Amino acid sequence: MKAIVSIITVNYNGFIDTCEMIESFHKYETYPYEIIVVDNGSHMPEDEELQKKHPDIVVIKNANTGFAGGNNAGLSVAKGQYLFFINNDTLIKAPVLNTLIQRLESDKKNGGVSPMLKYAYAPDTLQFAGFTPFSYITLRNSAIGYNDKDQPCYHEACETASLHGAAMMVSREVLQKVGPMSEDYFLFYEEFDWSARILHTGYRLWYEPTAVVYHKEGMTAKKGSPLREFYLSRARILFARKNFFGIRKLLSCIYIFSIAAPKKALLYLLHGELNLSKAVLHGTINGIISKYKKS
Repeated sequence: MKAIVSIITVNYNGFIDTCEMIESFHKYETYPYEIIVVDNGSHMPEDEELQKKHPDIVVIKNANTGFAGGNNAGLSVAKGQYLFFINNDTLIKAPVLNTLIQRLESDKKNGGVSPMLKYAYAPDTLQFAGFTPFSYITLRNSAIGYNDKDQPCYHEACETASLHGAAMMVSREVLQKVGPMSEDYFLFYEEFDWSARILHTGYRLWYEPTAVVYHKEGMTAKKGSPLREFYLSRARILFARKNFFGIRKLLSCIYIFSIAAPKKALLYLLHGELNLSKAVLHGTINGIISKYKKS
């Protein structure tokens, strides 16, 4: 008998997107699964509407506890041996679960896997084909294949420095050893933090191109919004504080606080974007003073 997969997604004022994601799995996925939708404090009673429209899914009504908090609420009822965390603004056009499970099961050291991500509105264009490691001090990384047209060089499975938060699978065994995603961030960098912890435990992370997920991208925190800039700036320095040690931690925090954040804030100010400039500075300061739980 095949092990069930718990598909966990967080909904926040995204009823239509969530329904389209659910319907794509109903249409294309052949592996046994359950779908758990955590409604993270939507303005309207979308939890009730989702349950009414899709009575076969599990719906949890939750306060808005952020990306990690919402996913962790889903874990509380998940029955699966495998956990597939996926954004509600995604779609599939072919089965993906069995391929991802096979990658995890191919080696006991494989701790997590993310599929190829393409843009839903530009399905020949990649969003993700793996991540490069973070640079030593400046804390920069790159999504391999980002905005490139799909081509054969991206069709080979490989290890990745981080999983992609829009779609990532782990086994329950890994979850029990590493623990759930940290709720310290609220928004952004949760998957990077979790990936760092999985790697630190001795596992490997994988990019699997034979499973493809299509992402509408950025529906919760719109690009160019103060909300996005605040939480991105906060998360970046908080990640350095939590995951770097010794001189690397010191230098990285100094760089972000003294050079990177002020430069970004100044550029916004020069373009007349005072709200974005303030958001960068406030987020960075908040990230410096925020308390966090030790992993």
